Amino acid sequence: MTDDAPELRASDADRERVAEVLRDAVAEGRLDMEEFEERLEATYKARTYGELAPITRDLPSAGVAPPTISLIKEPEGDGSWAGRIVGGEGSSPWAVAVMSGFQRRGRWTMPKRFNCFAFWGGGEIDLREANFADREVEINCVAIMGGLNVIVPPGVEVVVRGIGVMGGFDHSQAGVPGDPGAPRVIVSGFAFWGGVGVERKVTRAERLRLKEERRQEKLDRKAALRDLHSTFRDEVEGAHRKMLDSHRDLRRAHHEERREAQRERRDARREERHRRRYED
Repeated sequence: MTDDAPELRASDADRERVAEVLRDAVAEGRLDMEEFEERLEATYKARTYGELAPITRDLPSAGVAPPTISLIKEPEGDGSWAGRIVGGEGSSPWAVAVMSGFQRRGRWTMPKRFNCFAFWGGGEIDLREANFADREVEINCVAIMGGLNVIVPPGVEVVVRGIGVMGGFDHSQAGVPGDPGAPRVIVSGFAFWGGVGVERKVTRAERLRLKEERRQEKLDRKAALRDLHSTFRDEVEGAHRKMLDSHRDLRRAHHEERREAQRERRDARREERHRRRYED
């Protein structure tokens, strides 16, 4: 590594690698949410490797080999969903909430079929950062006087096949075309005096990144507007100076003409006096 490596510009992929380390740290309890959000915001604001490196310098805790951030440019992925369809059995095939609640969120593997039950309680199945055991997965929801909520990331196709009796299933996200190669999530089951909701949200990291992009765009627009005002002011001032210079030139020319006329009149009077003197 050369001495000037910390000054190299970081890419979006570099910032995402640091964000991944932060997400692992908050999931393991090494960071609280306030520290996580502060560091994540600093990550998406970072422009060089030198600004990225201190963000994960103290992670993970002592005695565990710290993850390193490579300062060598690596080929970036093609952005497809293929890397998130990992196969296998999945992290957790079921969840139950009886007068309580449950959550499946963060980095986990969604199995081919996930069964969940809520009675006088609620549960959340968040797939925004999850991997998928198969191209098509099913979430079977049974809600009895309770509620279940499914959160999917943008680009995922959702099919809702549930039945509601004095309850209901949210169909607002059904029918939205998915991205090529993206997983297909089927939400099925039964709701009695309860409900199953389906939401489409970006991750917190993506939301912060978009917020930073909007902030930067706003700053760029303000800078462009300032430049426009400055240019306009310079043009107006330049035109005003030209007008003043032209006015001064006109006044100078007028004064020169008056002085020239006065000189001609003086010369004429002098010649007249001279002529009369010699005639007498």
